[in-house]
Amino acid sequence: MKAATASMTYSPTRQPRPRLAGWYSAAWGIALMVALPVLAIFYLALFPDENIWTHLASTVLPIYVITTLELIAGVALLSILAGVGSAWLVTMYSFPGKRLFEWALLLPFAVPAYVIAYVYTDLLEFAGPVQGALRALFGWESARDYWFPEIRSLGGAILMLSLVLYPYIYLLTRAAFLEQSVSLRDASRLLGCNAWQSFYRVSLPIARPAIAVGVSLVAMETINDFGTVDYFAVKSLTAGIYDTWLNMYNLGGAAQIASLMLVFVVILITLERMARAQQRQFHSADRFSTLKPTRLQGAGAMAASIFCLLPVFCGFIVPFALLSWYASGYLDQLWSEDFLSYASHSFTLSLSAAVLSIVLAVVLAYAKRLYSERRALLFAVRFSSLGYAMPGAVLALGVIIPLAAFDNAVDDFMRRTFDISTGLLLSGTTFAIIFAYVVRFLAVSNGAVDSSLSKVTPSMDMAARSLGQSASGTLLKVHLPLIRGGLMTALLVVFVDCMKELPATLILRPFNYDTLATFVYQFASDEMLERSALAALLIVLVGVLPVILLSRSITASRRQSEA
Repeated sequence: MKAATASMTYSPTRQPRPRLAGWYSAAWGIALMVALPVLAIFYLALFPDENIWTHLASTVLPIYVITTLELIAGVALLSILAGVGSAWLVTMYSFPGKRLFEWALLLPFAVPAYVIAYVYTDLLEFAGPVQGALRALFGWESARDYWFPEIRSLGGAILMLSLVLYPYIYLLTRAAFLEQSVSLRDASRLLGCNAWQSFYRVSLPIARPAIAVGVSLVAMETINDFGTVDYFAVKSLTAGIYDTWLNMYNLGGAAQIASLMLVFVVILITLERMARAQQRQFHSADRFSTLKPTRLQGAGAMAASIFCLLPVFCGFIVPFALLSWYASGYLDQLWSEDFLSYASHSFTLSLSAAVLSIVLAVVLAYAKRLYSERRALLFAVRFSSLGYAMPGAVLALGVIIPLAAFDNAVDDFMRRTFDISTGLLLSGTTFAIIFAYVVRFLAVSNGAVDSSLSKVTPSMDMAARSLGQSASGTLLKVHLPLIRGGLMTALLVVFVDCMKELPATLILRPFNYDTLATFVYQFASDEMLERSALAALLIVLVGVLPVILLSRSITASRRQSEA
């Protein structure tokens, strides 16, 4: 009986196993790798070669902070309006196109913010087709004859970012609405609440934690954006880092601004954790009860369809159609040596970073499984996800500092010892880009791998170990085949994120080394969107793949819940 009890309570963390120390050390090594850019930024901010903090604080820093706050507030407000409103409509009502909008509302995920900014600038600027058509229609001759909103402004940046970021809130809020108790809404209607009052007094407060998490993600992506704010000349903190470093040639000042951005990120992460803690208070007793949507008719049905169509039309259909039209005139680029080189660079960097991030994520997730009772290791695993919260420009700065210091130290040693200059070994190479990609998107792969691995019953570990398998053998022969689907999903998502990443790539790339993202940025910044349309379209098409997977997983989980 005692032997049977012992076998039932077996856990690899309850017995000292020296051979498992390698997994523990590897997990901490990955956490320290992620910590290196953060520590480098704070070190250089505290001990800069030339301290210009006082000058920044008295001149441009207040403008950067205020503009960033206005940008975050505006994008969050519009994203809440589009995300929460569309999530409520497709969950609670039946109207023409509902089945289509359930997944189509995710399509703007595939469009990078800088791409949509270039597209709408080309459409809405003074020489664009929209204003040209208005002048021809009404006989206007110059800009003095009429007023038209300026797209390249803070308001334009808010609108562009909102069009591609609202799906974060839509996705989380719709999941929260689907999980809510049907009886609560029915009770509110029986007590005299109309549809709006039931939404405002019952459903919205229950979904508020999920909305808060979505808003925090939107805010972090807004802080990370560089292409849009740079093209629209919006003086945000991200643009300030780029300007201080590359135009004012002051790396210490850029690190000081970057450290301030990290404070913003920490605040957002804290708010997200508070929202998640609050979400645990809510419970839906009949969450799997069948929800019968209310059928809308007439003007109500038309208004619901238009409301859901508008963000999809503006956030995906318009940019996709315009890019396709422009790209049709430059199909010869597909076979040009330069375009093939840019595409090859993007695919090589993204695939290398994706594979490496999956390997590291497997190490973290498996170490967490082996040492589930070690709080220190759990802290290391959580800390390794910090890179995703770091804006690309901040991350690039944190990566270049230690790599440049290493290169300078090696070069100095080789000069003094052998009178040989080694030059740039790590900084200014593709290694720096891949390293930045891995640090930034390790959280994405780790989340997917850990989720898949947690579904494997612990009895599989016990059976494998009782048959003589080591920890590594159990991982290779048992776990990896079982979580193959989760690994492929994580690989695809990280690959697409790396393809779209602009700030870190723009700063860390070697000389005369371009990717599809930097190629689009350079030509679009020079008002030649047509030349970069094919590259932008390729980025968008690649980005559609995880949207399709996400939509299929949501549909499958919903059918499983209904069954």
